[in-house]
Amino acid sequence: MVNLIRRSDRRAWIERTLPADLCVTFTSDWTGPFDGSSLTREGLDVAGYKLFPWQIECDNPWWSRPLKYGEVGCTLAHLACWRDAAGHGEEPYVVVLEDDAILSTDFLARLLDGLDRLEQAKIEFDLLYLGRFPLEPDREAVAGFVVPGYSHCTFGYLVTRKALSALLAAELEHAIVPVDEFLPALYIDHPRGDLRARFPKQLNALAFDPPLVRQRSKDEAGSDTEDSDFVAS
Repeated sequence: MVNLIRRSDRRAWIERTLPADLCVTFTSDWTGPFDGSSLTREGLDVAGYKLFPWQIECDNPWWSRPLKYGEVGCTLAHLACWRDAAGHGEEPYVVVLEDDAILSTDFLARLLDGLDRLEQAKIEFDLLYLGRFPLEPDREAVAGFVVPGYSHCTFGYLVTRKALSALLAAELEHAIVPVDEFLPALYIDHPRGDLRARFPKQLNALAFDPPLVRQRSKDEAGSDTEDSDFVAS
């Protein structure tokens, strides 16, 4: 569960909805450079992190501006989750949630049922979106699932052990981009050529349809990524 130490309000909110049978680790219980409000370029450099040359001249407002510290911190939090999962346990799947995810009361039952149906249909995957924001058309898969097109948002997804290895082998810490862009780059031909070259497509992705997880509105929960400063060049 991606959660900042200073956002105990979000932690308390989502803890009320987490299934009792779900073993959860919170990033707010770790020490790490996850909070964009306290990150600095010098601190990132000292820690050995490197940023991808993100800003380009284009009509896309997300690409034509510098990275935000909140985006960097969010990416590092997800990276920490992958590292922790790879080093602990032998479960075949790992679920990563952000603390503004909205879980239904039958979330775990629906998740397990979906995984069972995929296994019965012998459909292999590496990444499974539980919720997202589609930017391009999807393709049909089997009932209850689609092959996702270009998508944003990482408030709920599942990865396999094989996928964890691929995520870590990409060395995202040496070319930090928003995790929203990193994951799609690994399962589609990313619309940015520089991202395609740095993070080539290598994963098979699926997505629950309809989504299993929704996201709280930013008016209600705020945004720790967007409400942060731009990284100085």
